[in-house]
Amino acid sequence: MQQAVVQCFPNETVEYKFYNRRPDTKFSRLSFDWFSTKVQELSKVKLSKDERTWLETKCPYFQATYLDFLQNLRLSPEDQVTAHFVPVSADEVDVGDVEITVKGLWKEVILYEVPLMALLSEAFFLHTDTDWTIDSAKDNAKSKAASLLAHGIAFSEFGTRRRRSYEVHDLVLRGLLEGQSDAKSNGYSGAGRLAGTSNVHFAHKYDLNPVGTIAHEWTMGIAALKGYTDANPIALDLWESVYPPSPTSPLHTALTDTFSTPIFFSTFTADRARAWRGLRQDSGDPIEYANLAKETYDRLGVDMKDKFIVFSDGLDVKTCVDIQKACKEIQIGATFGIGTFLTNDFHRASDSKADSKALNIVIKLSIIDGTDCVKISDDLNKNTGKAEVVAAAKKTLQI
Repeated sequence: MQQAVVQCFPNETVEYKFYNRRPDTKFSRLSFDWFSTKVQELSKVKLSKDERTWLETKCPYFQATYLDFLQNLRLSPEDQVTAHFVPVSADEVDVGDVEITVKGLWKEVILYEVPLMALLSEAFFLHTDTDWTIDSAKDNAKSKAASLLAHGIAFSEFGTRRRRSYEVHDLVLRGLLEGQSDAKSNGYSGAGRLAGTSNVHFAHKYDLNPVGTIAHEWTMGIAALKGYTDANPIALDLWESVYPPSPTSPLHTALTDTFSTPIFFSTFTADRARAWRGLRQDSGDPIEYANLAKETYDRLGVDMKDKFIVFSDGLDVKTCVDIQKACKEIQIGATFGIGTFLTNDFHRASDSKADSKALNIVIKLSIIDGTDCVKISDDLNKNTGKAEVVAAAKKTLQI
């Protein structure tokens, strides 16, 4: 994503906004203070020589000019990140809401979303909701890996943004790897596997494949700059200008729900469908999505035998199994990006039958070069942006 922005939008300025999808969930002031301190420490983060060497080998699609840019980049949270604590009332000043905005050059501040969300989640479970224990984190992950593999599920770990903590995340990956190792030791030879992680740091640490897809912000920003009518094909055109499609490319999985999947498919051409290896479902009903994908490929005359869908919305073992069964019936491949179920699935220490719920938070692109950005999901609860801009975009797209 960042390399594409560096090449295609080197001078555009943006603003990101934080959304708490469960506004009844409040933060303690202690959580906010811890979070604020950690945010400032992001100024110390830099790409090491060893990490660059690893990226050059593991991610050959990164150009030397981009890696030079990344190695020289230093974040400036003091200037780029604004965070406020808003008490619930004058009488209750130590509990409240958190407001976060990020402003700067898109090519630089694109890196903030993931660490800001991960830090805020960690702050919440360190200083607000403390009724949980880390004790079984690794064993639970190991057990989940065993179940997923037993059902032939190919999956990647997508849980950085809403993880309980860095330590939990580390334990989860160790558990997943142990679960896979044990399965192989016991003669497992099925199609299930841990395909990788979206966390490049842990991919480096544990020699996993770094995996991911285009994010919504790519198409959101392009739509705001170039109009909504042709935003999807323009977004794919620009992506291809940076990463030409190939039969084995790991970078050509199309995220379809930035402005609803039917709108995406309405401009999806046969040539594009053949060139791109797969699709990603991130909202709405996954089985309905798979059937719509089949209808689209059939309408375009594209053979699905080498195509796949990456499912990444609210997954657990059962949903993965159900989705995979449905995909087998229509003969399209299925793989899964599993997030919160792996990195933030806990029960209360005081009551093992009660869930210790993960936060439901996002950070989304809000403005680019002074123009508002919106997202119109397949799930109405996932729409973001000003209501009047969402309404105008829907009118343009005839949604």
